[in-house]
Amino acid sequence: MYFFEKLGDTITTKGKEVSGKAKDLAEIASLKSQISTCEDVIKKNYIEIGRRYYEKHAHEPEEEYDEFCRAVSNAKAGIEDLEERIKKVKGI
Repeated sequence: MYFFEKLGDTITTKGKEVSGKAKDLAEIASLKSQISTCEDVIKKNYIEIGRRYYEKHAHEPEEEYDEFCRAVSNAKAGIEDLEERIKKVKGI
């Protein structure tokens, strides 16, 4: 009987360890998800800061931002050209 009692105790102990580790993994996954949410908030706000800066300073940006503002302006012009081409293809 000692063998089966020891086996039962071992299984119970191991079960608790596995359960504890599973709980830890679930908590880590939840925390990583919260980190990801925070990073998304940061990215969205960085984008909004950049958009607002561009709108205010696109025509006279500080030298440090000139390259980026020019790239945005060029991309916007490219979008306009492509939209015109789409209208032509559609016959509008």
